[in-house]
Amino acid sequence: MLSIKVLGPGCDNCHKVEENAREAVQQLGVEATIEKVTDRSEFARYGLLYTPGLVVNEKLVSGGRIPSVAEVVGLLTKAQANS
Repeated sequence: MLSIKVLGPGCDNCHKVEENAREAVQQLGVEATIEKVTDRSEFARYGLLYTPGLVVNEKLVSGGRIPSVAEVVGLLTKAQANS
């Protein structure tokens, strides 16, 4: 199962990243937990400088922008191959 975290204060961009992550999970048909992290001290733990951030299996894979659904599909596929 994939672990996905969306890092951000809850802004519109953060919601869009979460939507794209959910869509990517649905397209792949994989099991995943998606968690929103709004605690700024957690952002630093992952090395995130600008929100929103996307973490897959405890690794920061995107920060400061909104990855497309297709990009998230690729990131999740890669994470699955490495686990």
